[in-house]
Amino acid sequence: MSAGWGAARLEVSTLDNLRRPPPPGPGDRLRVLLVEDDPGDAFLVEELLAEAAAPVDLATATDLASALAAVEDVHCVLLDLGLPDTNGLEGLRAVLRANSTVAVCVLTGLEDEHLGNAAVGEGAQDYLVKGKVDGVLLGRALRYAVERKRADDNARRLREVELRQAESARLERGLLPKPLMRSAGPRIFPVYRPGRHRALLGGDFFDVVQTSPDTLHLLVGDVCGHGVDEAPLGVALRVGWRALVLAGVPDAAVLPSLEEVLISERRNDEQFATVATVTVDLAERTASIRLAGHPPPLVINGTEVRLCDVEPGLVLGVIPGMDRPPTTVPLGGPDWALLMYTDGLIEGWATPEAKERMGVDGLCRIVAGDDRSRIALPELPAWLLGQAEERNGGPLADDVAVLLVTP
Repeated sequence: MSAGWGAARLEVSTLDNLRRPPPPGPGDRLRVLLVEDDPGDAFLVEELLAEAAAPVDLATATDLASALAAVEDVHCVLLDLGLPDTNGLEGLRAVLRANSTVAVCVLTGLEDEHLGNAAVGEGAQDYLVKGKVDGVLLGRALRYAVERKRADDNARRLREVELRQAESARLERGLLPKPLMRSAGPRIFPVYRPGRHRALLGGDFFDVVQTSPDTLHLLVGDVCGHGVDEAPLGVALRVGWRALVLAGVPDAAVLPSLEEVLISERRNDEQFATVATVTVDLAERTASIRLAGHPPPLVINGTEVRLCDVEPGLVLGVIPGMDRPPTTVPLGGPDWALLMYTDGLIEGWATPEAKERMGVDGLCRIVAGDDRSRIALPELPAWLLGQAEERNGGPLADDVAVLLVTP
């Protein structure tokens, strides 16, 4: 063979000295396992790579059994399909079962080139015909096989992530409520923002059910925390509440029943939830409000904003069976609006510099301010969320649910 290819020494590693390598960078040496039972062909591969000064550390195995013992330690396998202890493509399948992340180039004879095409269909990255390849082409084929395998694996993982995200998104969208209305009169304007990054659903929940033309039931609640464990618990409480309302359970029994659901479904005894339930008499323009440790609603009449004076009650899940009496609140004129929300809306900073929470009083000032008078009611929940984030100096850390109801 010509000395013009250079005399760079090829490093031939034994199987025992090879260790599982990290993914190779563009300039890194490849760790390649040659699986070849013919000593002459194995020597030829070594010489071809040496003459081309290919950046390859080569180990050899003479049968499939010894190859499978070393396949975890290499970037690429150069596999002869004519091994004594396997038949055709079975060797390739065994290598891929042993290490699904390794790149594989198969070696075929002149009369078996059709096997090379079949091997690519089975998962090999490329095939080479013995006697038709020089050292430069061989080194390049090995490098391309490794890069192609990495690209294929990255594309597969990306696709798997996209499919999981799409499935989660469909599930979470399905879990968000659709108001159950019996007439076109009342208008519902909700906004929901989970605290988890890239999530659609958190521990906050809301729902609306109209049981008669004049009776509207509203729910807003918050399971402590905003992780993956809180979201299904919030859904369980919302669905439980809807079932109780539709079954005609008296208002006084709804919160105790929800507390039973919470206690049976929560993952530990320290998990609790705050809840606000409202039953609106549309004809009388009154609201019967029960709170379980939840912030009170706001009543809006034009530019007038009034915080509902309601007994706060005890959160659900601390002392089961506690009574939470209702408070009846007049809603005012025919253009009233009722604003319900979770504490994620009011627990951000009042200003980024002051380090003081906005709180209920801060929310009332925003709703009663001159800027709000230019906002149409349907846009109010989203506008309030934007105002809270602006004052906070960035996105709010907790889940947020806002529910605006108008006649």
